[in-house]
Amino acid sequence: MEKIGFVGVGRMGANMARRLKDQGFTIAAVYDINLEAARSLALELGCEAATELKLVTQLSDVIITVVTDDKAMKGIYLGGLLQRSRGKLFINCATISPAVHVWVGQKAEKAGAQALEACMASSITQAREGTLYLMCGGSEEAFNRAKPILEKLSASMRYIGPAGKAAQVKALVNMVMNINTTGSDCPSKIGRGMNVGGMGKKDFMFLFPCRISRCPFCRFPQKKGESQKNGVRRISSFIFLIPSF
Repeated sequence: MEKIGFVGVGRMGANMARRLKDQGFTIAAVYDINLEAARSLALELGCEAATELKLVTQLSDVIITVVTDDKAMKGIYLGGLLQRSRGKLFINCATISPAVHVWVGQKAEKAGAQALEACMASSITQAREGTLYLMCGGSEEAFNRAKPILEKLSASMRYIGPAGKAAQVKALVNMVMNINTTGSDCPSKIGRGMNVGGMGKKDFMFLFPCRISRCPFCRFPQKKGESQKNGVRRISSFIFLIPSF
């Protein structure tokens, strides 16, 4: 079984590491710019709290990155993560631009390593439970190598195509979610702002049957306290109807 390292152990990354540890994987090292967060998680998991990126690569066979944005992603790959990385597999789970995923793939290939984007349409709870929805991009060889790990993290997983393609689908998912969220909320706000017949939000929303609670893409909870996992599942059911690019 391959040893796993994590770069970026905020709420998502830390819960993914905990999940894999629970599933019997060896977590070899964790790294975060928040040194205390890395030390705390390392103590919990019984692994190395790396203070240098190159140490994560040295100690691990597979490195999972969960960073914040394009700048952070480029920073770790230019900051030592690819040192002596021949034969390693990098699984990049951050929500970043397709162009940067392509850039990472090229850098990894030049170093003799593999890179796979595993874009997530899920939340912190799903990371801990191993029920993420993953869209993967990169070489099929890298995808097949990553599958035993990603299967333990996900409820559904789809290989989309070459580097950058999964990130394009993730961008589409985000767009659909934002459109539905905005579209469901704006009519009620506008109506209340105009004081249309003194109608309240519930009364006004009755005029819009295709509101977010009934949208085929994103059915969020309609009852108080109901889990929002259903919204993620609804989005994901749409994702996995999309053919490979």
